[in-house]
Amino acid sequence: MLRPIVEVLDEYDHYGRTIDQLGTGLINQTWIVATDREETYVLQCVNPVFPESVNEDIAKVTEHLRAKGLLAPEIQRNCSGSLTTEYAGDNWRLMSFIEGVSFDCLSSVEQAREAGAALAAFHQGVSDLDMTFSHQRPHVHDTRRHIESLRTALEAHGEHERFAKIEPLAMQILQRVDALPELPATPDRLVHGDPKISNLLFDQQGKALCWIDLDTLAHMALPLEMGDAFRSWCNPTSEDAPEPEFRLDYFAAAAEGYASGSEGFVTEAEWRAFADGTEIILVELAARFCADALNESYFGWDSSRFATRGEHNEVRAGNQLKVLESFLAQRAEVEAALEKAFS
Repeated sequence: MLRPIVEVLDEYDHYGRTIDQLGTGLINQTWIVATDREETYVLQCVNPVFPESVNEDIAKVTEHLRAKGLLAPEIQRNCSGSLTTEYAGDNWRLMSFIEGVSFDCLSSVEQAREAGAALAAFHQGVSDLDMTFSHQRPHVHDTRRHIESLRTALEAHGEHERFAKIEPLAMQILQRVDALPELPATPDRLVHGDPKISNLLFDQQGKALCWIDLDTLAHMALPLEMGDAFRSWCNPTSEDAPEPEFRLDYFAAAAEGYASGSEGFVTEAEWRAFADGTEIILVELAARFCADALNESYFGWDSSRFATRGEHNEVRAGNQLKVLESFLAQRAEVEAALEKAFS
C-alpha cells in the first residue's frame, strides 16, 4: 500500500517522512503522515460507497463548525485545487491532523458525560446550517429495509459454509422486529450520522475535542442518531467481544452530558424517544452485521483474529444481540435516567 500513498501525497507536494496506520474504522482506510516539512496530516482512502462529492459536504460543515469556534478537521486541497485525489480508481483525501486520542470503547462515566456534551455541541453548532447535501447515504437507518436485506441474504446464501450457525442468529434478530417501538414524529436534524465512540477525539486530560469521520453527515430523526450513540457508548467492550453489556451508569452520564448542552435545541418528544431509538438501532445493526456475515461484502474485518469476513460479522451480530438483552433488562431504569437528565 506504500506506493499509492507516496503517489497521492505527491499530488499535494508532500513527502511522507513517516506513515503509520491509524484507527480501526470498518469502512475507510486511514494513515497519519508526518511530512518532510515537519507537518502532520491524516490521509484516507475513502470507501467506494462514498462519492467524491462527499468531501464538498464535509468541507461546508467543518467550515461552519470552525466559524462557531468548534474544533473540526479541515480537508486540504491538492495542487490542482481539488478536495479529492483519484488514484487507481480510488478516491483519497488529506486532512489536517488534530492531536488527540480515540477509543474503541469507553472506560468511565466521565468519558460518557464528555461524549454526550460533545455531541450536543456538534448538533447545536450545525443547527442553523441550512444546506442540501450533494451526497447522503440512501436508506440511512431504514430499519425495515435492513431487516428485509437480512431475509434476502438468508434466502440467497443457503449454501454458505457458516449458514447453519448464522441462521439461528438471524432468527433471533427477526423475532425482535415485531416488538420494536414506533418513533414519534420529530423533525429531521442535521447530525453526524455515525457517532460511535471511536469517531470522537479526546485530549490527554480526558476532555472531548471534536468529531471526525464525517462521511455519514445526514438529516435524520434525532432519536436514531442518539440511539446509535448510546448503543456504542454504553457497551464497555468492543463490537466483537464475547461478553458485552449495556452500562446504565454510562447511559445516565451520557444523557446528562447531552442534556447540559442541548437546552433550547432538543424537544421533549425527542429525548423521551432516545430509549426507543437505542433499541431500534441495536436490532438494526445486529441485522446488518448478520446479513453481511452471509453477503461478505461491506463491513471490514480483522483477518488476524478471524478466518473470514463472515465469521467476524457473525460475532459482531451476536454481540449486538447481547447488548440488546442487557438494555431491555434495564429499560425502566434507562427511561428514569432520561427523565432525570432532561426534566
